[in-house]
Amino acid sequence: MKITAPECAGLRTVVTGGASGIGLATARLLAARGTPVARLAPTPDDVPEPLTGTQADVTDDSSVRSAVDEAARRLGTIDILLDNAGTIAQGTIEDNTDDEWRRVLDVNVLGIVRVTPAALPHLRRSPSAAVVSTCSIAATAGLPERALYSAAKGAVLSPTRATAAGLLRAGIRVDRVNRVNRRHR
Repeated sequence: MKITAPECAGLRTVVTGGASGIGLATARLLAARGTPVARLAPTPDDVPEPLTGTQADVTDDSSVRSAVDEAARRLGTIDILLDNAGTIAQGTIEDNTDDEWRRVLDVNVLGIVRVTPAALPHLRRSPSAAVVSTCSIAATAGLPERALYSAAKGAVLSPTRATAAGLLRAGIRVDRVNRVNRRHR
């Protein structure tokens, strides 16, 4: 989904994982194009203007629901949700511990499972509602030393497609963008 200035200007957006990387860059780009943006992050300190920051831990459902409601209150509603919170894991299938699998899946997959439903009541009121999840080429292509990360992003791709089909009648667009790891281009 390519976002251009006329399409996003004025649409109120919530970005998870907005403390750094893709999330922060996207939040800044959208804000520069006239989009009010609330950035959800574990520590919302040092949020550059005109962004607003709301504390949220995507591994905790009550934290997510509170943060999404606070972001909607600050913005007036939510038109776009960018489910971007994620973490990277390296190694083969035998390199990562059970605890590491749980941690990565909790952030990358269950984070979306928590944030999207929390945002849906607000999105349903928007005539321009959209949910975009950050996925990866790793979801469909075997990348060396990325077994856990690939599994997590594959587990983002499938529910994103199912959610898109499920929300089609409600007029909420759901899609994903692929994160490209520069080291594997």
